[in-house]
Amino acid sequence: MGLGEPLIEMVRLPDPIGDRPAYVQGFGGDTSTAMIAAARQGARAGYISAVGDDMFGDAMRDLWRREGVDDTGVATRPGDPTGVCFIDPDPKGRRFTYARRGSAASLMGPDDIPEDLIANARVLHLSGITLGVSQTMRQAALHAVQIARANDTLVSLDINFRPRLWPLELARSVLNDVAQNADIIFPSDDEAETLLGLTDPDAIADHYLSTGARIVAVKRGEKGSMIATPTNRFTVPAAPSSPVDSAGAGDSFAGAFLAYWSETDDIQRAAHRAARVAAGTVSGLGAVEPIPRRADILASETPSG
Repeated sequence: MGLGEPLIEMVRLPDPIGDRPAYVQGFGGDTSTAMIAAARQGARAGYISAVGDDMFGDAMRDLWRREGVDDTGVATRPGDPTGVCFIDPDPKGRRFTYARRGSAASLMGPDDIPEDLIANARVLHLSGITLGVSQTMRQAALHAVQIARANDTLVSLDINFRPRLWPLELARSVLNDVAQNADIIFPSDDEAETLLGLTDPDAIADHYLSTGARIVAVKRGEKGSMIATPTNRFTVPAAPSSPVDSAGAGDSFAGAFLAYWSETDDIQRAAHRAARVAAGTVSGLGAVEPIPRRADILASETPSG
C-alpha cells in the first residue's frame, strides 16, 4: 500500500515544434510509480492519496485501474488541482519543475487516512517526498505509520530527500523519526551524504540498521545497490541499460523489490530483479511508461538472479 502524491508528468521531447518546446504527458509521483512497478511485477498494490476533480485526476484513476492498483484509498477533492511536474529528461540528473502548491494531495490530513486499508496491508510504503510535500500531509503520513505499527503492517521508507520541499534540519529530524519505525529503508548514497554526512555504503547501511530496520537497500545509481540485513549484506550491479531518462528509476526499484521480496522472501532474487526493472525504466521517457512487466523480467532471469 503506497501513500503520497501522484503527479502528472509533462516530459520535454528532444525535438521542439518550431522554436517552442514540445511535451508529452506521462505520470509520476514517487510512491505511485512504486506501486505501479509492484503491480506490473504481479503484486497486489493499492494507493492512498487525493486527486482533483479535473481531467488529470481522472487520468490518474484511469492509470491505476489499468495497472491493477486499487484506488479505493484515493479521495477526490473538488476545486483542488492534481499536481503537475515538468521534466527535462536527463540520463543521470534530476531536472524537475513542479506545479503542485495547493494540490489535492498536499491538503490531506490525518483524518483522510483510511485505517482499514493500512491495517489489512502487508506493507505501507511512503517516502521523504510524502513527508515533505506539506505539513498536513506529513501529519497524515505520521498517523499512517502509527496505524501500521499498531497492526503489524511493515513500514517501507524511501528516503527520497528533495531540498526544495523542506528545510534540511526538519527533514533530518522527521526522516530519522520515521526511520526508527521503518522495517525496510531505501536510501541513496547522495541523499545519505547530505542527510547523514556518510558516503560509504556500508556506513549508510549500518546507520539505518541501527534504527531497527530489517532491510536496507542503498541505491547507488549506475553503481548498482547494496542490500544489508542485520546478518548479511551483498552488492547488486546495475543491470544493462540504455539510459534516456533517470526519472522513476529508484521508485521502480523500490516497488519491484517489495513485490518480489513479498512473493519469494528471497532478498537476493528480489534485488536482482528490481535492478532489471530499474534498468528498463531509465531506458525510456517518463517514470511509468517504460517500467518493465513481470514477464519481461522473468524471461531475462539468470541462475544467479
